[in-house]
Amino acid sequence: MPKVLSKEESDRRLKRLKGWRTDGSFLTKTFEFDEFMDGIGFIERVAKVAEGLNHHPDIHVRYTSVTFKLQTHSEGGVTEWDFELAKAIDGIGLMGTGKVAS
Repeated sequence: MPKVLSKEESDRRLKRLKGWRTDGSFLTKTFEFDEFMDGIGFIERVAKVAEGLNHHPDIHVRYTSVTFKLQTHSEGGVTEWDFELAKAIDGIGLMGTGKVAS
């Protein structure tokens, strides 16, 4: 199992990701979509990648907004696995209509 990253290491890695931030012991990012179903389609694409990585995000849907919260639950904090999933989610977001919420 990967180890929980220090705040300094997480902050350093966050600089390489657009729109992600820390929220307690999670990485989080919100994507905005034009239509509800665009967000649902995005979630489906993320779910396939997450299943392949065997690392699953917490997902919150609020109409056209989709928020992901990443944490290695078994470790109780953010690990390298969460940064890998964040990069994968960003890659999926670039292919779709998702815009990062401000």
